[in-house]
Amino acid sequence: MDSPGVLRPPSRESAPRALTATRAHVAFLSLRDLASPAAGGSELLIDKLAAGLARRGHPTTLVCGGPVSAERPYRVRRNGGPYSQFLTAPRAVRRLERVDLLVEVCNGLPYLAPAWSPRTPSLCLVNHVHRELWPLRYPWPIAALGRYAETVLLPRVHRGNLFVAVSESTAQALTDIGVSRDRIRVVTNGVEDVTEPAALLPKAPEPLFLALGRLAEYKRIDLLLRLWDRVRPVTGGTLVVAGDGPERERLEAMAGPRVLFTGRIDEQTKHELLCRAWLLLHPSQVEGWGLVVTEAAVRRTPTVGFRIPGLTDSVADGTTGLLAPTEGAFASAWAGLALDPARRRAMGAAARSCALGLRWHTTVDRFAAVVDEALHRAGRVARPGREGR
Repeated sequence: MDSPGVLRPPSRESAPRALTATRAHVAFLSLRDLASPAAGGSELLIDKLAAGLARRGHPTTLVCGGPVSAERPYRVRRNGGPYSQFLTAPRAVRRLERVDLLVEVCNGLPYLAPAWSPRTPSLCLVNHVHRELWPLRYPWPIAALGRYAETVLLPRVHRGNLFVAVSESTAQALTDIGVSRDRIRVVTNGVEDVTEPAALLPKAPEPLFLALGRLAEYKRIDLLLRLWDRVRPVTGGTLVVAGDGPERERLEAMAGPRVLFTGRIDEQTKHELLCRAWLLLHPSQVEGWGLVVTEAAVRRTPTVGFRIPGLTDSVADGTTGLLAPTEGAFASAWAGLALDPARRRAMGAAARSCALGLRWHTTVDRFAAVVDEALHRAGRVARPGREGR
């Protein structure tokens, strides 16, 4: 049996094959489009899945809150704003031509699609369960209502439907809230194809540490800034915080010396930073997988994070990075790897080797197999050539 935390993705040959050649109209109901300033790993995953299904001949539509971009290989339909979309989703889905499968993407507050569209076959995709995050983001009683909707109503409404989890940790969290394990399919994230050695830029000559992602409470960049005050006198160098979000102004106000906030960055800048960074620092409180971990890994950058569900799936502790149980251990791991170039290089090489086994085509293949399974379970056969409007 594989050791916990060691990435053992299926090869392309062993990935489940699609069961039918049925052209089904698949509609994703999700919070955001990849064009949103708040987009992150979940939005990238949905973009890869939707584009992959479209390439396989499935008419595919994304229904989400704005802003959106029309420049996609699938259709995008705007559905209200960040909060109003939960009320307008039924109307937005009804306006589509026949939907053969509705994929509800739950990022905290669920849409509860089977309750208002019971005749449409559904499956639910979950990145991670937000139980402990609700009181961090919202006051009582909103937090209590959100948690109840996610942990009680979601499994009840999707009773009998398949669930897609992005990691074994998320699968376990779903079983904890009442979803039977035999209805959960694990489909891990992929990684962009950075295989040419020439594409890998050299590491920065001076210590460069990177935190990358949405600046939200649960990412705990404030904790990272406090630890930087302890690590900086030992290692020197610069801490780069790349990304944007509701916490940015507060974080910039509390940052000490040698901290650089970049704001939102483009893909080329992200690639350069991930290549040149000595370490990726990921102090998040909860993750489903941590897509940025594998994005860094394929560029030979190991991760220092906390020992939390999700990161125990994407980081092989002691091999591709270090997972700390406490704040003090995090600071020690950070400083220790910074001062040990041989170990850091070995971890970077191991991280790249593991990440190269993860490919988006395998992710899409596995998800397409779940789509076929859901269609078979529902007895739904799509009419060839039907298109969503």
